[in-house]
Amino acid sequence: MILPFFYTIIMHKTRKATLHLHDGRTFHGLSFGSENPVAGEIVFNTAMTGYPESLTDPSYHGQILVSTYPLIGNYGVPQPIHDQDTGLVANFESESIQIAGLVISDYSVEFSHWAAKRSLSQWLKENNIPAIYGIDTRALTQHIREHGTMLAKITFDDDIPWYDPNADNLVCMVSTKEMKTFGNGKYKVTLVDCGIKVNILRCLLKRDCTVKMVPWDYDFSDDGSDGIFLSNGPGNPEMCLPTINHLKKVMETDKPVFGICLGSQIMALASGAQTYKLKYGHRSHNQPVRIVGSEKCYITSQNHSFAVDVSTLSNEWEPWFVNLNDNTCEGIMHRTKALSAVQFHPEASGGPTDTEFLFDLFMEQIILSKK
Repeated sequence: MILPFFYTIIMHKTRKATLHLHDGRTFHGLSFGSENPVAGEIVFNTAMTGYPESLTDPSYHGQILVSTYPLIGNYGVPQPIHDQDTGLVANFESESIQIAGLVISDYSVEFSHWAAKRSLSQWLKENNIPAIYGIDTRALTQHIREHGTMLAKITFDDDIPWYDPNADNLVCMVSTKEMKTFGNGKYKVTLVDCGIKVNILRCLLKRDCTVKMVPWDYDFSDDGSDGIFLSNGPGNPEMCLPTINHLKKVMETDKPVFGICLGSQIMALASGAQTYKLKYGHRSHNQPVRIVGSEKCYITSQNHSFAVDVSTLSNEWEPWFVNLNDNTCEGIMHRTKALSAVQFHPEASGGPTDTEFLFDLFMEQIILSKK
């Protein structure tokens, strides 16, 4: 029997590639993406499915993604489908691949799925994204867990400099450059795009909303909307100072505000609390969270590097959800105002939709504020 890795070497022309970690460790494998070197921050995701959604998630901008699931590419990649009414891509989370590079154990050369139009390899090459397989991703993930997220690079022949994406304002890179309006619903929601996953917008539109999506630094403090929604996004939340300052003004009013992921961290910073970087972050479809003060638990989809320091919350705020794996903060809420946010992704895509009801809670807050 020929193992899949060696079958690929025999049947398909491949090029050797090397993954370098900033602490000096190296892993050797073969290329199946674009053959240009890249540098960034290496992170891992434990999801078993959903690579088209994950690779197009703007929260991964600047990161080299390691998939811990051993077989990737087996169901190919679908053709982008756009909604006729909104123009939004219906089966990805943005219009292009957002990761800097991809690292996997075994690449499935032969793919099979009714919706697949091309291979993962072809899609990566079309987007100029390097990818490497034949890596012991179990050993690599254990190394990252022990030593923490670090800088990394994928090279072929020539070396390139290290690059720390967290030194740049990644939100500015992925946010919309102009205001856009979607839908024609009863309730007017301003959506602050810090690197939004499109499914957040889809979830709002199916709840009778007119959504005004604005750039990350847009002044939304007095825009006449019924509510403010803060999206997910990449990088250090402290770099979103304009967003934080605009939010501080809104928080002095009674307007409902809800945040997801980076939006949760921005809300915490606007409240006067602090955030910190996790050792290796949360990236998966199976993160268990519990509502604080209850035994009610949910399985959630997550993708973040930073978390809210609960000990720095003022008396006006309280933790809402807690992560059952490491007890980190998974949500915050104001004690008297309609201000709340979660660290996980209730819109999922990919992952479980157990917590999509949080969009309904946000809409209920808007309805109550209008009475």
